[in-house]
Amino acid sequence: MAGPGGAEVAGDVLSGSSERRCRARLAAGGAGGAAAAAAVLVPLCSVRGRPALLFTLRSRRLAGPHSGDVSFPGGRRDPADGDAVATALRETREELGVAVAATSVWGQLRMLPDRHGMTVAPVVANLGPLEALTLNPNPDEVEEVFTLPLAHLLREENQGYTHFRTASSYGYTLPVFLNGPHKVWGLTAIVTELTLELLVPGRYRRKTHVPPRKAPG
Repeated sequence: MAGPGGAEVAGDVLSGSSERRCRARLAAGGAGGAAAAAAVLVPLCSVRGRPALLFTLRSRRLAGPHSGDVSFPGGRRDPADGDAVATALRETREELGVAVAATSVWGQLRMLPDRHGMTVAPVVANLGPLEALTLNPNPDEVEEVFTLPLAHLLREENQGYTHFRTASSYGYTLPVFLNGPHKVWGLTAIVTELTLELLVPGRYRRKTHVPPRKAPG
């Protein structure tokens, strides 16, 4: 594996030993997810032997604020869903036509609020070689499916950030991933950042910065 800023990430990122390490770390985090209002699947995969993440571009046919956004497969929890994993797997099946086995799920990253305050649980799973999958995207929900190699995401020239202001002062900073088919931003970029920290600890420098809330005076 190349050093920081290097162009290559070895395939052993998705090896059995890496999976065991990641599963243990996710389990130790105790993220739960039963209370999450929504869930997304973070689909790890390999493309020609290179580890990658799979993204979707949401259909512009969709109503609402997420139309046309880059995202991971996912959506709101259904009353019949037992937990966040069930939501993520069901939504992936509905959006991409792929039935991901529960045994492929490594665990759950910490829950995050989206820009509307809804709690989202990111569920990490390994889909295996993309060449072995038959994707059948639902055109009513998904306009495009694309992958980005981990090596691409780890190159500093493909990483950016956006500062947000609240009122007249600095508010917070969020990551952006550039130079792919589409810009990865928003909640999807935050989840991507957490995934990189999980898979290749020490290789990615976090961009997200949210100042702690001041205690009432």
